[in-house]
Amino acid sequence: MTVRRGERAPVPIREHMAIDVSPGPIRPIAQISAYFPHPGLEGVLTTRDRMRGPGAATVAPGTGEGEAVDGDDSDDNTSLGTLEFDVLYDPESCTLNCTILRAKGLKPMDFNGLADPYVKLHLLPGACKANKLKTRTQHNTLNPVWNEALTYNGITAEDMARKTLRISVCDEDKLTHNEFIGETRVPLRRLRPGQKRHFNLCLERQQPLASPSSMTAALRGISCYLRELEPPAGWALEERGRILLALMYISERHGLLVSILRCAHLAAMDVCGYSDPYVKTYLKPDEEKKSKHKTTVKKKTLNPEYNEDFFYEIEHSDLGQKSLEITVWDYDIGKSNDFIGGVTLGLGAPGECRRHWLACLQTPDHRLEHWHTLTNELPESSTFGP
Repeated sequence: MTVRRGERAPVPIREHMAIDVSPGPIRPIAQISAYFPHPGLEGVLTTRDRMRGPGAATVAPGTGEGEAVDGDDSDDNTSLGTLEFDVLYDPESCTLNCTILRAKGLKPMDFNGLADPYVKLHLLPGACKANKLKTRTQHNTLNPVWNEALTYNGITAEDMARKTLRISVCDEDKLTHNEFIGETRVPLRRLRPGQKRHFNLCLERQQPLASPSSMTAALRGISCYLRELEPPAGWALEERGRILLALMYISERHGLLVSILRCAHLAAMDVCGYSDPYVKTYLKPDEEKKSKHKTTVKKKTLNPEYNEDFFYEIEHSDLGQKSLEITVWDYDIGKSNDFIGGVTLGLGAPGECRRHWLACLQTPDHRLEHWHTLTNELPESSTFGP
């Protein structure tokens, strides 16, 4: 096409569109790492903010915490509320006391703009059903007041060093399943024995549990593979709960008094998520099999209380050659009872089991109470039947 001098050459349609249409700001390419939490940035930037690139989130001056600046109405910007509670560990009684005081500004969960909140406690790691404690429900409120004390029994110094208290707030629904509102976690190693600590914390969104049930299919496969590589000796140390025992050698009666006081956090053996536990004691060696005693059965509980005494007539000099075997069983009608866990006390036993037995021998006429950890190792004498 001929263009005369002084005239502007027409722009082809393709070039015209390329010139007039602005491509807009260049956005970063999505990377796989954006979908995974970054170390040190949890709670600062969400995955969506990282995908938007710089400027999507700002840090509030003087706080050091990131706050998403976004005008849309999304769950990422909805406050879940705060929870106020006290925690006290008593090393003498081996109890962990948690007093749930109140919550403020909870997220509305019902159509009326309110909620029916209650609080659940779990000790992690561990079986959630066995160590779950729960408050009563406060209806139609976003600022509930509980002032309710919940107590864990059988908490040892080892538990304080490795366990975490998970406190979650949920909304009760009678017609549908209960809904999760928020949670907070307190590592027990933060607590000082005998000193009450007060907390007032913001609730966070639910964190995945470090268990195969919360992993993807690929991670579950890896977990199963690694589990097969574990030595069988590790399985014998599987924790099945705790038992509180009291021992006292009575000089006047020439015998050993064994008191079965209570159990805590037992493993669930029935489909309903509970057990019907009873305890059996056996002073061995016993060729005639006459030293077995059994407690009563406690129905549908993982934290039974017995307070039952058994007396063994034996000379103090012979007690050093004996060992006390304690086993806990789940009672079943019409079939064999299930073994929950056991522990053996004696001079040949390891750790606290040996120390408890030795203290009983060295201090006659003194009552000595101690919590012991049950394991899944079935004693040889139990083959005679529960």
